[in-house]
Amino acid sequence: MPFSFQTIPFCVITGYYLFINLLLFGAMALDKSRAVSNRRRIPEKNLFLMAILGGGIGGFVGMFTKRHKTKHIDFILAYALTTVLHAFLYVMLMQKFVFLTV
Repeated sequence: MPFSFQTIPFCVITGYYLFINLLLFGAMALDKSRAVSNRRRIPEKNLFLMAILGGGIGGFVGMFTKRHKTKHIDFILAYALTTVLHAFLYVMLMQKFVFLTV
């Protein structure tokens, strides 16, 4: 079955997921540094929102590289669930917009 590869939708979709994951990774790192120095923290609802928007992988990487919130089961479940859901969504978007049948 012949297909065509669309570069613009690929770049937009992939770029979005890279951005949101880097954003959540940075937020986790910043929250950890603020926690250590007893400064104002990033609200947990903001971290969850970034995960819901597609940053679950960045959250996991930030969680385990910075050793931040690793004992919070709600963060582990939220990041795992959103990672699986957004991986599925990413595949579906790639099939719909990037790999088009001719």
